[in-house]
Amino acid sequence: MKAICWIVAGFYLLFCCKAEEGLNFPTYDGKDRVIDLNEKNYKQALKKYDMLCLLFHEPVSSDKVSQKQFQMTEMVLELAAQVLEPRSIGFGMVDSKKDAKLARKLGLLEEGSLYVFKDERLVEFDGELSADVLVEFLLDLLEDPVEVINSKLELQAFDQIDDEIKLIGYFKGEDSEHFKAFEEAAEQFQPYIKFFATFDKGVAKKLGLKMNEVDFYEPFMDEPVHIPDKPYSEEELVDFVREHRRATLRKLRPEDMFETWEDDMEGIHIVAFAEEDDPDGFEFLEILKQVARDNTDNPDLSIVWIDPDDFPLLITYWEKTFKIDLFRPQIGVVNVTDVSSMCPE
Repeated sequence: MKAICWIVAGFYLLFCCKAEEGLNFPTYDGKDRVIDLNEKNYKQALKKYDMLCLLFHEPVSSDKVSQKQFQMTEMVLELAAQVLEPRSIGFGMVDSKKDAKLARKLGLLEEGSLYVFKDERLVEFDGELSADVLVEFLLDLLEDPVEVINSKLELQAFDQIDDEIKLIGYFKGEDSEHFKAFEEAAEQFQPYIKFFATFDKGVAKKLGLKMNEVDFYEPFMDEPVHIPDKPYSEEELVDFVREHRRATLRKLRPEDMFETWEDDMEGIHIVAFAEEDDPDGFEFLEILKQVARDNTDNPDLSIVWIDPDDFPLLITYWEKTFKIDLFRPQIGVVNVTDVSSMCPE
């Protein structure tokens, strides 16, 4: 599945580069910005940029199809590099054979993966390799790991986030040792999991939070879970999130689709296709949410919701592979190690 998505990723570049009247979409200016990284220049590159993104790729074979696919991937990186050049974000490539020693030194493990170096952290990009998704991911990674909420309007925006994991804590201030532990834990999951904090007593009261307490929100659940045994160390927060991060119902998102698809459920998921903006899809999704709420304590249940509108270039592939019609809601069981095993509704 990952290989299929990477093949079609390059085509997204066409959408990014095709300008429409009244809109100024970026087009590739022809300047090469992606570096071929090696042992001689990697230290200089790490010092030069605030963040450095490296594609760890297998050697490019001589056949025309492989070369074309690699060129498409390279163009995605070039466009992203062009757009993010003012943000001091660099891009490079590491050949798994030619630069094997460098790859081991940098901790690059999986061929075909994109790794991001930020400060002393190494973050693996688990999303769809298209220019728009990659740029959004990197901009999120540039942000502070914790977003502070101190007003009613900001709290309303927080409440609107219901399709992804989020945590929020109440602390005395930015200098609090407990906030600093929360912030350090947030860095371990940025930008995949959102961390919020408030220093406002009124906001904390509306959230039902006591001083130094943190709430964990599972996607699509009505109520949060109070993380026990406050105040917490960084390690305690990280351990709790890792233990609870696989939600009962998850939405497949372009920015972390491979992490969701290839989790620890021994490859088995209940997969539901439903368009949220379609009346039938919306009704179907509400049923899925209720099923998830009723079974949220079942560790063996994994429901992955896919909105076809988020993956337009994969619709035909999914319909052909699973022999389904995505113009109406579908549900089935998928073994991701054998994508042909889906049993549609």
